[in-house]
Order: sequence, then structure tokens, then C-alpha cells
Amino acid sequence: MDSRTALSDSMDFSGSSSICCAANTSETISPEISAPEIAALNRLSVNLESIFESSQDLDFFADAKIGVSDGREVAVHRCVLSARSPFFKNVFACKERGVNLELKELAKEFDVSFDALVSVLAYLYSGKVKPLPEGVCVCVDEECRHVACRPAVDFMVEVLYASFVFEISELVSLYERHLLDILNNIAADDILVVLSVANTCSKVCERLLVRCIENIVRSDIDVVTMDKALPQHIVKQIVDSRMQIGLHEPESNSFPDKHVKRIHRALDSDDVKLVEMLLEEGHTTLDDAHALHYAVAYCDAKTTTELLDLSLADVNRRNPRGYTVLHVAALRKEPNILVSLLTKGAQPSDLTTDGRKALHISKRLTRAVDYFKSIGEGEDSPKERLCIEVLEQAERDPLLGEAAFSLAVAGEDLRMKLLYLENRVGLAKMLFPVEAKVAMDIAQVDGTSEFTIAGINSKNLAGNGVDLNESFFKIKEEHLNRLRALSKTVQLGKRYFPRCSEVLNKIMDADDITELACVHNDTPEQRRLKRQRFMELQDVLSKAFTQDKEEYDRSNNISSSSSSTSIGGVKRNDRFAFKK
Repeated sequence: MDSRTALSDSMDFSGSSSICCAANTSETISPEISAPEIAALNRLSVNLESIFESSQDLDFFADAKIGVSDGREVAVHRCVLSARSPFFKNVFACKERGVNLELKELAKEFDVSFDALVSVLAYLYSGKVKPLPEGVCVCVDEECRHVACRPAVDFMVEVLYASFVFEISELVSLYERHLLDILNNIAADDILVVLSVANTCSKVCERLLVRCIENIVRSDIDVVTMDKALPQHIVKQIVDSRMQIGLHEPESNSFPDKHVKRIHRALDSDDVKLVEMLLEEGHTTLDDAHALHYAVAYCDAKTTTELLDLSLADVNRRNPRGYTVLHVAALRKEPNILVSLLTKGAQPSDLTTDGRKALHISKRLTRAVDYFKSIGEGEDSPKERLCIEVLEQAERDPLLGEAAFSLAVAGEDLRMKLLYLENRVGLAKMLFPVEAKVAMDIAQVDGTSEFTIAGINSKNLAGNGVDLNESFFKIKEEHLNRLRALSKTVQLGKRYFPRCSEVLNKIMDADDITELACVHNDTPEQRRLKRQRFMELQDVLSKAFTQDKEEYDRSNNISSSSSSTSIGGVKRNDRFAFKK
């Protein structure tokens, strides 16, 4: 199917979800309008659209800007927006020339993305819905039709809400109609997002609100999930409707008892000690309260780790919907939590009642444009991509427990092992900051005393004045704690981020890597040789970046000439390790 499909009563957002025209021609153009007048209107539309597009690259007489939370800005013209939108007419009425607006202040009750904002503004200029950038409404799952996956739903809901806020009634009507058309294909968890926005839009989207409520009534969404996502009066309406028609088990329809609520409130406060005290009362258990599911869905990653460390909950237990804790973590899209669960024995092969694994859930939630984009040097990897990579690696390596690794270059000397691990983790922090943080958080490295890393004379242990280069070295408990934490960090990295570890191996397994760190009392010739070796290692890094960039450019060229083999026209950049 052609990816540029008309937006009408029978809209289809398949392909790359690009849309050309705003409405069915038979609905919007009167028979009395002549062909020359239609041609003139089309020219006017094209001219105004070109002004909007030109103002994004050049300051084409734009006299205002709208900033988005990710730091990007959209240049606009106050006269055009004021003529097309009552909302902007009021906003600009008392503003001076050169005004800067913030999207989060204009659309206060819901997050609107940069792409959705550009689409709505382009409609105001041209009267047409702007073709979308590739991958915005496309998920990573190759088997998905991309009609009702989460990226497509998110974009439509954002445009609907922005159109409501900006008082563009015809665009609200268009997107409401399309959401109604595909509602039965949208996953129950995603319908909660649609319902929330439809409720905010109130009477303007009344039909959509009613249909969403009907679908949630028939779904398996539990009360706790609804209570977190919806207003209380809607939750009560759904529960009452279920009870009237006898749907679902009582556990799915009833609110938690007071003991379970107290545990949940303690988790909301990140107070695991209070959770332990509540458990001592004996009224319920973590499994009965589905406390691990709750923490994974709504609490800080550190709180989840502390709860797991209690070893009082079944990491593979299913909630009333048939979701394991790992399934819920996939919905959360937080790599720290996924790694914590997998290291505690969560099974990536477990299926939901409708046959989905955690990996499948994660792919359906992730936009292709985020997953496949090139990551520049020093930039963080998107969390969504890390989640998918962690789950893919877990399926390739189903054996649980800590992965083995070699410290051959460090020998048996504890101080050398500490130096090796400290340098490896430090290098990982510089080259792969997001991946390193995930592993370090799980291993709780920050809770141990840091050693001076190689490159700063390797002389003193932080805070205790121990010289690692002296022959006498007394092993203390703090040294062993640091060693265990660093070791676990490296193990986690090798298991869940193997491509990153491969590059670190090439650098760290050099025979002279530890010697390069020690410059104290070196002769000029020794320093010259070390500088030369350092330049050789730099060359390894440079070549890795260059190779990765060439591979990315090559994949882009292939993608542009054979879009039928890619996901929504976006070809994957299979970086082997480096981000360039």
C-alpha cells in the first residue's frame, strides 16, 4: 500500500502513516466552486505551506517561536496562526513582536511531541495534513501493520489533543473519526491513553469517550491500572458496568483492600522498610498484593531493586491479567528494571494470555524513528532501544545467573584486578554512558568506595590514602565490596550489552593498558613510548567510529532504494558497538 494515504472517512495509517489531504473532497468543496477557483486555492495552500517550511531553515519573516520539551523550536507567523485559530488569536493579542511560547504551557494537560506540533501547525498554514517523517507512526515489530500500534496511537492522540487546544474543530473531527474506526484494533492499555484524552476534550469527543469506556468495560484491565490512568468517576463507571453485566473475576473489578493499599502507598513513597514492617503484620504477602508488579509499573528503579533484594516475591508470578512482572516492565520501558528482573530469574520466554512475550510488547511500544536513528558520539542511547536489546540478548542467552568473564590481564593480584575493573567501568561510562549506568545501578557501584582510576598516577585509594603501587596491600572489606560491585557491572555489561563489551575488550585486553596509567617517575623515553601507544589506541577508536558511520551511510542508501524491505521506510543501523 502506498504510504501516503488520504485522510478521510476511511483513513488508513498504514505504511509510514503519511497523509496528504485533510478531508474528503466531496465533503469540503461546494459544487458551485469552479475548477479555476480550486486551482487558485491549491496554489494558495502550496504557497503558505512553503512559507512555513522555509521558516524552519531560514528566518523567513517569522515573528514567533514555539519551543518543545526536547529543546527544539518551531518558527511561526503570528498573523497566519491568528487568522486560522481563535486560540492563537487570543494568545498573540497582547504579545509583543518576537514572542517565544512554550508548548508545555500551551498544552498543559498532555504531552505533545514535536512531530505532532509540526503536523498541526502545517495544517493551519496549508489546510492539508502534513506527510509525516518516516518512522514516527511505525513500531519496531516487523509483523505489525502499523495501523493501531502504540506509536501510531500516540501520534493521533497528540494531534487530536493539540487540535482541541488550538480550537481547530475540523482536525479534531477528522482524528476522532479515525480513532473510532481503528478502536477495536488498539490494545487495551493503549485505549487508556485515548480515553484519558477523550475525557479531557469532553463533549467535543463525546462519541470517542463513550466507545473507549465500552471497550475498557469488555477488556481485562484491572482496577489498579485504571485507577492510575483515569479519573475516579470514570473508573467507578467502568466497574459498575462490569458488575451489572457480570464480566470478569471479582479480583479484577474490586479495589484493593486496606492492607494492600497501605503496601502500595509505602511503595509510592519509596519506603521499602515500611513495606517490610507491613508484611510483619501478617495480613498479606508481596505476591498476594502483586507488590512487585506495582513497583515495576509505578515506582523508582531503585525501589524495585530493593524490593527484589528482599527475596519475598515470585519474580515470575502473574497478575489477574496474566502478565508476569517482566511483561509489566516491558510496558514501563525502563532498562534498569528489566536487567534487575532478568538477573533475579525472570523468564523472557513467558507469554501473556494473548501470546505475547516481553520483547514483543517492547517492540510494539517503540517508534522505528527512535530505534533506528544514528547516535552521535557522546549521545545517549534511547531507553526504548536499550530495552529491546536487553530482552533480545536475554532470549539468546536464556541461562540465568552471573555471566563468567576473564581477568587474564589482571592476574591474581587483587590490586591489579581493582585497577583493571575500575578502568574498564570508567571507560564504559565515557563511551557508553546509558548502558554503563544501567549495569552500575543494578550492581550498586555507587554505594562502594571508589579507587583512583588509571590515568591519575594510580596512587591512592579514594579517601584512605593506600598506595596501590606499594608491595604491601591489606585487603579490607570495602575493597572486596568494590571488587564485587565492579565485577558484577562488567558481567552485566557482557551479558546484556555484548557489542559494547566487544569494543571494551579490544582496548582493555591490550597488554600494556595498566602500564599506560602509571606515569609517576617515568623517564622521558618511557613517556614518549606511552604517548605513542596511547595514540595507537586512539586510532582503534577512530577506525571503529569510521566503520560504523560507513555502515550506517550504506544502510541508508539501501533503505532509500528498497523501502519495501524496511520497516516503514526506515532501515536499521546495526552499530557493532560505537555511536557515531
